[in-house]
Amino acid sequence: MEKKKTNTKFIIILVALVVLGGGYGTFKYMHSIAHEETDDAQIEKKMNPIIPRVSGYVDKVYIKDNDFVKKGDTLFTIDKRDYLLKIDEATAALVGAEGNLEVSKADIGSALASISVSDANVLFAGGNIQTAKIRLDRVTSDYIRYENLYKSHSITKQQYEQALAAKLEAENQVRVLQQQERASAFQKSVTVAKSKVSNKQTEVAAANIKRARALLDAAKLNLSYTVITAAIDGQVSKIDIQPGQLVQPGQSLFYIINNNEAWVVANFKETQLNKMVVGQKVTVKVDAYPDYDFQGTLTSFSPATGSKFSLLPPDNATGNFVKTIQRLPVKISLDPTNDAEKIKLLRPGMNVDVDVRID
Repeated sequence: MEKKKTNTKFIIILVALVVLGGGYGTFKYMHSIAHEETDDAQIEKKMNPIIPRVSGYVDKVYIKDNDFVKKGDTLFTIDKRDYLLKIDEATAALVGAEGNLEVSKADIGSALASISVSDANVLFAGGNIQTAKIRLDRVTSDYIRYENLYKSHSITKQQYEQALAAKLEAENQVRVLQQQERASAFQKSVTVAKSKVSNKQTEVAAANIKRARALLDAAKLNLSYTVITAAIDGQVSKIDIQPGQLVQPGQSLFYIINNNEAWVVANFKETQLNKMVVGQKVTVKVDAYPDYDFQGTLTSFSPATGSKFSLLPPDNATGNFVKTIQRLPVKISLDPTNDAEKIKLLRPGMNVDVDVRID
């Protein structure tokens, strides 16, 4: 019986496939020893949210979707008429407060002048009282002498009555002057009290001026907030505002993307982290630009797994626990040696493949 011919071509192809497969498997194994890879990674860039500080209706929009802007460029403006009225109101309040302060100062000056007059009156009344008392002592002595002489019938009744009248007149003058002194002292105490009130009013007026100035500064500041400008150089996202739209403080309207700086956030499995450390070199392949390899450096590890930052983090304190391999976000900075123009082409959210050299 004739022996069956062996298919030489088939054997050659089979041997070639085995050799190629073995070589590829050996390469992947050796590569896996010195590298950790993941395709669960994305490009990240700084996204500056545009948030108005004051409320109002949009007056004019100066940009369009995807425009490039420079720091300080006007993005849009808010109708400022209400804020101009606030400035007028605050200015009027400041003028009124300053006027009240001047009136209070004038009242203090008047009170001080009145106190000086009262002091002078008190001193004058005191001097007159002393003079009147001296005269009273003299006429009293005369009266006593005349009274004794009258009793001994040495003088006439008319002379005695004249001495008595002089004594009574001197006593009455002392009483009148003492009343004037008390009145002047009382007037002084009233004036001092009014002066203290005026001082308090001056302090209140000065405080009102500070408050009015603060309100004016706040009104001017709010007016400046009606012009919204770019805080950084970059590219704006889709613009969802239009003239006449009401915006509120704290409302995120759109974003400015900083295209000059980019990094990668890669989510590695927890079983891949054993030999990964900060400072290891990384090769990044971007799906959109497969012909260019970006070089980077492992910068930091997240303090928790990605699931812990989710809206509803998993709670394993239940009886139906199923172990799932978790992923940890790792930040990779792109080296400055990369082509700057290529960096600008990258967009946040782009998918990338990350290869960390752990040898």
